[in-house]
Amino acid sequence: MKTIKTTLALSLVCLLALTASAQQARKIKVDFKDLKLKNGLRVLLVEDHNAPVITVAITYDVGSRNERKSRTGFAHLFEHMMFTGSQNVGKNEYSLLIDTNGGGNNATTNEDRTLYFGTVPSNQLDMLLFLEADRMRSLDVTQDNLDTQRNAVQEERRLRVDNQPYGKTDEKFQETMYDNFAYKHSVIGSMEDLNAASLQDVKEFFRIYYAPNNAALALVGDFKPDAALAAIKKYFESIPSQPASPKVDTTEPEQTAERRFTLEDPLARLPQIVIGYKGIVSNTPDAYAMQVLNQTLAGGQSSRLYQQLVKEKELATSVFGFVNGTRGVGHYELTIAVAPGKKTGDVEAVVNEEIARLQREPIADWELAKAKNSSRRSSIQSLQSSLGTAIRLTQFAVFYNDPNLINSQFDKLNAVTKEDVQRVANKYLKTTSRTVGITMPQAAKQTASAAN
Repeated sequence: MKTIKTTLALSLVCLLALTASAQQARKIKVDFKDLKLKNGLRVLLVEDHNAPVITVAITYDVGSRNERKSRTGFAHLFEHMMFTGSQNVGKNEYSLLIDTNGGGNNATTNEDRTLYFGTVPSNQLDMLLFLEADRMRSLDVTQDNLDTQRNAVQEERRLRVDNQPYGKTDEKFQETMYDNFAYKHSVIGSMEDLNAASLQDVKEFFRIYYAPNNAALALVGDFKPDAALAAIKKYFESIPSQPASPKVDTTEPEQTAERRFTLEDPLARLPQIVIGYKGIVSNTPDAYAMQVLNQTLAGGQSSRLYQQLVKEKELATSVFGFVNGTRGVGHYELTIAVAPGKKTGDVEAVVNEEIARLQREPIADWELAKAKNSSRRSSIQSLQSSLGTAIRLTQFAVFYNDPNLINSQFDKLNAVTKEDVQRVANKYLKTTSRTVGITMPQAAKQTASAAN
């Protein structure tokens, strides 16, 4: 049996090495045109005739980090406001027109941006451009629309946070980890702040942040470039630009000691541990090395923590890790669901042991190859649709002023070495920069001592 296992392991290593070599030889290339309109709107075009569809994505350089105290949740509230109608489009007609023409649309807000996107048959390009331009130019900002969308966002908060198991943990975790207000508060905001939002607040927010010079637009799909660019100019170029939006301070003072909290959650059925290490900045060599580290430590069933905590010691039911690469100071986060009857302290001990091993010795060749292959696969999968390509182009343009990152990201990931992984493990995964949040089921108060 031991010989069979060894042979299988060696075969896996060889297969991964061959796959990695083949990937190195095959370059991923998204051909795009990059230009700016007279009003500052950045336009990115990718012609692709594989399917008779087009996608338009617009990323605005505004997220929850742009909010001020007493107005949390405002960026997300405004995302909802953008569907209430505009000068030439009635209430709820934006989505209705797209749906009835065989398309789909949505929007999303996070700390660093607000994103709107729609996909339609290619013969409806003019319709989609018109709809996006009309609400950028002349959103219908009224008290009635504000009240309606405020209620919708508050109901969303009840659904996703207040009445969701572990919903309060994420907010408490953010508040505990960060010192700077930019990333210290949640995207969805508080009930009190949402109630305090005034009509004048909304109008000023729209003027400052929903300007063409504060956005990037990507058009990807089945179109003729000259005609498409002419249509974009027709609908967007006359929208006036605005003064540059205020700069956001995202600096964080150095953390010098571990931070820790415990919550009781009446909706939780199992204890949960969230561990975060602050300091990672996205699109840096360290961030790419942290991606590889995460795949090794918590990426799937072959990862070290899954094998130790779930398979071998049966201390946990799930392990999930990710690099939260914000434009400011981000963090690395692990979320672990503790198995029934097991102690959170025992789970933390295993996590600490595995991190110490990463810091002490390089990862194996097969782990490095697996991590690169996995990250590369997920990136390529996101580019297989016009939507995924459009979203990435606009975000790379807004975040880093580098839409070509859609191509160069693969080289940056491939450059990561085992020594890089060991280096970032020692640099970032330190007790002094760690925040630990433990959530205990409220009905099992007698087990709270297990957190010690």
